This record gives sequence, C-alpha cells and structure tokens, in this order.
Amino acid sequence: MFVATDIDGTLLNVRDEVPEGHRRILARVVDSGATLCLATGRPPRWLPEILGDLGQQPLAVCANGAVIMDTSTGEVLWSRLLEPDALEEIARIVRDELPGVGLAAERMGRDAIDDEFIAAPDYRHAWIHPESVEVGHDEVIAGPVLKLLARVPGMSSSDMASAVRTRVEHLAQVTFSTENGLIEFAPPGVTKAAALTRVAEQVGALRFRREPGAAPRTVAFGDMPNDVEMLQWADLGVAMGNAHPIAVAAADETTLTSDEAGLESVLSRWF
Repeated sequence: MFVATDIDGTLLNVRDEVPEGHRRILARVVDSGATLCLATGRPPRWLPEILGDLGQQPLAVCANGAVIMDTSTGEVLWSRLLEPDALEEIARIVRDELPGVGLAAERMGRDAIDDEFIAAPDYRHAWIHPESVEVGHDEVIAGPVLKLLARVPGMSSSDMASAVRTRVEHLAQVTFSTENGLIEFAPPGVTKAAALTRVAEQVGALRFRREPGAAPRTVAFGDMPNDVEMLQWADLGVAMGNAHPIAVAAADETTLTSDEAGLESVLSRWF
C-alpha cells in the first residue's frame, strides 16, 4: 500500500504536534513494508521539526508538488519552478484583480533545506513569527521560484482564488491551504497528485490493478483545497473531520479530526 498524508491540519493536531495515534499507526505502516509519503504545501526547510516528532524519514512532496525530496538524505529528487516570464505576467494580473495585494515567493536553494522565503515590503505575513527576507517588488519575480504567494488580509482565500483563476490558468496552478487571505501559484499541472504519481510509479505502487474488494493500493489524507487533486487521485481519498468543505466534497470518505488521530482510525483497518 502507498499512504500519502498532508501535514498541517491532517498529520498534525491544533498544537502542531503529531498525535500519538498517528505516530503509532504510521510506524506500523512503515514496518509492514508499505510506503509512506508526506505531501505538503510546506517548503522543504519546514520539514525537519516534523520528522523528529514523527520518528520517520519518508519521501516528501513539498511546495504543493513542486519538489520531491528524500528526507533521509535531504536530496531533491525532482523539482519544477515558476520562471520569471510567467511570474511577471501573474504579478500583473494579481495586482489588477486584487487591489492591496502583497507578493512573496519561496526560492529554491542549493539543496532541499537551503530554500528561502522572500517578500515584498507590502507583504503582510499570514503566519506568526515568519522567517523571510524583505526584497524589492521586482526582485520577488526576478528569478525562478518554487511558488509565488499573494496575500490580501481581510479577504478570504476562496474569493482571491476565484478572482484570478481564469486569468492565470494558462500560466499557473492556483490553490490555497488556509482561508486567511493567502493563495499560492505553481507551474501549470504541478499538484500534489502529479508529484505523488511520480513517487508511486517509482516504488511500484501502481504496478497492479486494484481488484474489487481488495485493500486500496493508494490512500491519501488531506484537509484543504490544495489536497483536492490528491484526494481524487488516490484509490481511497480521506478528508479529515476538520477539513474544508471543498476537500470533503473531493474525498471518498471523512474520518475523525487530526486532534482525534483520524489517520489511525482509517489505517487500522489494514495495519
């Protein structure tokens, strides 16, 4: 079996900890010989603290599918970046459609944990105690990036995405992992599902057809719109009990919340 899980709101509880039930069941998954893969909007540099709490070093899909990383070595196995020409046009459209928007970007470093978050002077962070480098507006879009972020405090992420999606769909994939006025852009076709397909093919998880009544080959857990493609991709897509309605609608079933160790509730059927 191939098990993929989002991190925030899915693997982690509201205290940003891995619940004991999740730690226990995922250890059984790995010990059984099944494959565990993290699939997150987080950049690679935000993973080490999670891995220590999880007690595992699985493969990881980061930045909503822009990076595939071996967390045991820190090696980037695959990546795809947004290039400056596209960034310039996206920035123009976003500023036109979203007055007062601030822009930031995740920039790829020399290795997986050397990436860097850069932000324009008018970008207002959505997270507490952010680590970023302030740069000029033009520098945010001057070089290739893992993802571009747009922030409008006081506006919902859903409304932001709706305002720009049709105008940028030829340039970028648009998604969000919070309703706190923050949307993210990746190259067209870059999603968690697309990256997971690469990983699953490499480990042979898609080699055989699933027989009726058999355990699913692939199981995915998520809670936000950036998980939709992943939930639809898996043989069994599971939304958390605390999931956004868009994620719930995309899933095959809904489990307990992340605080209630919803992964354990589902995976204990097979492990």
